[in-house]
Amino acid sequence: MPELMDKYMPVLIDGAINVLLAALILIVGLMIASKVNTLICKTGEKYENLDDTLFRFLGSLGKYIILAFVIIAVLNRFGVQTASIVALLGAAGLAVGLALQGTLTNLAAGVMLLLFRPYKVGDFIEAAGRFGNVTEIDLFTTILQTFDNQQIIIPNSQIWGNQIINHSHHNVRGVDMHFGVAYKENTDAVREVIDSVLESHPHILKDPAPFVEVETLNDSSVDFLVRPFCMGENYFDILYSVPEAIKKALDEKGIEIPFPHRKLIIEKES
Repeated sequence: MPELMDKYMPVLIDGAINVLLAALILIVGLMIASKVNTLICKTGEKYENLDDTLFRFLGSLGKYIILAFVIIAVLNRFGVQTASIVALLGAAGLAVGLALQGTLTNLAAGVMLLLFRPYKVGDFIEAAGRFGNVTEIDLFTTILQTFDNQQIIIPNSQIWGNQIINHSHHNVRGVDMHFGVAYKENTDAVREVIDSVLESHPHILKDPAPFVEVETLNDSSVDFLVRPFCMGENYFDILYSVPEAIKKALDEKGIEIPFPHRKLIIEKES
């Protein structure tokens, strides 16, 4: 019996040491993974210009990467050949990456959008050929709400790398409009009528002053560029109310607004 004890005691001691070391590695690894996750999430909460969704994702990603290495280290303590496991995980990761190539592209684009924040929830934007109010941004899609109350879900890969127009970025907006009058009309009189309409509108700012000038001498009209300025929330009210008001004011003053027409000349045969 003592001989058996002497024979197997080193093995039992080594086994116990490996179990204790494995448990220690597991406990420390779990603590480190949790700390890393918390640290990354708190970094996102600390700065207002950083998006919490992105940092929660990065925190979870960091946590699971650390746990993967911890599990490999624990298995290694028990003599398990981890090289094949690492190779298997690499192959599985490659296969998943190829299968989810489109999804990963959207994910990468979502990370860039959340990191650089070219727009935020509540902004009116034009992106991927669509226009609307941003209601939600996540790692894979951006959701817009249109004026006719439609929900549009756009994959982030279609937005990132293409032109993005953020109509809500600046507080003060200029609203470009074009009006044409007949050549016979006095441009100073036309400008006076337009100025009076802009001055009476409650949402048009006095500073900066509206821009009203002749832009083009067209084939059948003198075209004015009219650019009043307003606060961003009043942009669409100006865009859709001022043209009608100017048209009515020009009509009241008897100022002709030309429209395309064709003159037909018939020659009689002699």
